[in-house]
Amino acid sequence: MTIDWSWISEHTSDLATLTLSHLQAALSAVALGLLISLPLAVVAHRVKPLRGFLLGFSNVLFTIPSIAVFVLLLPVSGLTRTTTVIGLTIYTLVVLLRNTVEGLDSVPAKTKEAAKAMGTRPLRTLLTVELPLALPVIMAGVRIATVMAISLVSVATYIGDGGLGQLFTDGFQRNFPTPVIAGVVLTLLLALAADAVLVAVQYVLTPWTRRRRSA
Repeated sequence: MTIDWSWISEHTSDLATLTLSHLQAALSAVALGLLISLPLAVVAHRVKPLRGFLLGFSNVLFTIPSIAVFVLLLPVSGLTRTTTVIGLTIYTLVVLLRNTVEGLDSVPAKTKEAAKAMGTRPLRTLLTVELPLALPVIMAGVRIATVMAISLVSVATYIGDGGLGQLFTDGFQRNFPTPVIAGVVLTLLLALAADAVLVAVQYVLTPWTRRRRSA
């Protein structure tokens, strides 16, 4: 299998546009997934009877084939980027919700009791104590969800919006491997770069974990 380097050089602008579109779809889904999963995780953490239902429901959504999700959304949002983002968001929920719940569970009870004894209100305790301490576990979920979303964007090619996935379709239809190889490599590099950025963000946001390691 040979690569036509001239094709790549002639389509650099198109590759950059598709890569940016691919990343935008993935990050939008992860951001939306976080907005949905955070309050649901707090509810699941504090209202035990709802915990099993919420986690179980997210697991059920995850079992639906990705193509089927996009097809089911077509009558609602049509052949648009909205359909892509909603579909990807559904798949990020199972990871983000579970990791956020586990992160909140990992906060020591004595820490929360100390905050309560100091007169800190529940909402402030959540924002200034529980969520920061749960951040390493939450960020692990964000990293997984981001890489997963980047890999799944290509499936949206079937509804006319798949970022780098369009290269796969183009290559297969023309029996021309260069676009396929370029799409695979760019998707892989995008996932690695996004994960590296998130590791750096976690490093900056959790300075106490560095002190713990050096102690």
